Amino acid sequence: MRILIVEDEKRLAEALVRLVREESYQADMATDGEEGLYLALTIPYDAIVLDRMLPGINGLDIVKQLRQKSITTPVLMLTARDSIADRVEGLNAGADDYLIKPFAIEELVARIHALARRPSDFVADNTLQFGDLRFDLARRIVQTPECPDGETLSPKEAEILIMLIRHAGQVMTRRQLMDTVWGYEADVLEGVLDTYVHHLRRRLASVRGPSIQTVRGVGYSLQK
Repeated sequence: MRILIVEDEKRLAEALVRLVREESYQADMATDGEEGLYLALTIPYDAIVLDRMLPGINGLDIVKQLRQKSITTPVLMLTARDSIADRVEGLNAGADDYLIKPFAIEELVARIHALARRPSDFVADNTLQFGDLRFDLARRIVQTPECPDGETLSPKEAEILIMLIRHAGQVMTRRQLMDTVWGYEADVLEGVLDTYVHHLRRRLASVRGPSIQTVRGVGYSLQK
């Protein structure tokens, strides 16, 4: 599972990232609203831990923009404001849970576990659909009516396909895809991504699925 931490207190953010990784989750970090929103819009996370008060775009506006774009990633909002009105405002904006600072580490961990286990509205019956293509997330199998036996994808190929389906018709940059598949701080050569995309193309072609178009100098786009 992959968690995004958006917190402008850098020491706290780094501590939360370490904590999440100790729980065997992947974790990315942003220390301002703009970067947090960018990551939340471009990478499919299992949960987001989001500070309410951030430089640039605040946490409430980030949640509102995510929900307006039909991104249903569960959000745990952190805040030092503990009035009922503040909590209601955060929940009405689209947050799924609310935690008041200072908080016990054990409670934060429990809430992250609970949020990450929630099913996303984006995934129905553990499958993704794009045109005639059906992708079984649990088994990593892509199928079409013409090829019901399908093809099994590698974990990396599966993550690339999830990203492309989620942003179908859009151009996803190489950087966005590498951040998603290998991690925001990972040092991965673009040639590695291109190799995985090449193999994914062959698997989609074998089931007569959609095509992955190369946008020279930019990235890739999934087209019917």
